[in-house]
Amino acid sequence: MSARSHMRLPRRERGLAFVLVLWVVAMLTILLGSFSLIARTENLQARHMFDTTQARYAAEAGLNLAAYELRKSDPMLRWIGDGRPYAFGFGEAQVEVRITDESGKIDLNGAAMGDPTTLINLFMARGVPQDKAESLAAAVKDWVDPDDEASLNGAEVSEYRAAGLSYGPANAQFNTVSELQQVLGMNYELYTKVEPALTIYSGQQTPNAQYAPLEALESMPDMTPECAQQIIQQRQAMNAGDVPVSNEPICGVSVGAVAGGGGVTYSVQSRAKMPNGTSTTLDATIRMGGVNTAGRPFVILRWRDGETS
Repeated sequence: MSARSHMRLPRRERGLAFVLVLWVVAMLTILLGSFSLIARTENLQARHMFDTTQARYAAEAGLNLAAYELRKSDPMLRWIGDGRPYAFGFGEAQVEVRITDESGKIDLNGAAMGDPTTLINLFMARGVPQDKAESLAAAVKDWVDPDDEASLNGAEVSEYRAAGLSYGPANAQFNTVSELQQVLGMNYELYTKVEPALTIYSGQQTPNAQYAPLEALESMPDMTPECAQQIIQQRQAMNAGDVPVSNEPICGVSVGAVAGGGGVTYSVQSRAKMPNGTSTTLDATIRMGGVNTAGRPFVILRWRDGETS
């Protein structure tokens, strides 16, 4: 018998060795696939982070450009704060900026201490029944007024306790619009519907129709959703200094000539979108003025990072 025949493995052992080789090859394939998947995932995450950062800075560029355009000395050249979109390119990003003059909104503190009709109309326009809207407006008043006596259908400490809440009304002015969510009877769904119409910076109980967003327009007396949309369409079809084709009031409201800028405080929403769909939205309220201690020609009163997708 030759030496070669002595070295040959039995058939059963050769079968086991073949199976072992297959298992090793399978394990290596799985490991290589896992490493490839991890590397791809990390690459996508890094790319998304890079694109998000680019979009973020592009959105900030939109905010700063809005401030620059609002500071122009010629009112006919200023951007108009009535919510119309202004679009431009910044690097690879496409940026859309919308500016709302705060004089077009309802001052929450002013409305709370003044005629409740504005708040009642605002709540009713967002689908709240009249009786509940009246109670909610009274609760807003009781949140602000300094006494502990509840208004008719309003709410002071005892009503908050009865509702199982551990706090009562502040008996002071609202420091932020979001504080409205703490008022008895307010819920998050309703708050998101009325928040675009509200401010604490204008000092005006009723909105300026030249700049008011839809929600604020609908709080005006005898206003309908159709009339509010018509006012916005007529307003945004004009440039600064243009005179309306018709001077006929719409639901009792006359828009008049549109001027670039009405006050000194503005809400600016800046959204930047990258070619692959990554986007970032910034929402800030700024007050124009001289150069401040930070070296900027405006002061940021409110800052909110919006959605990133």
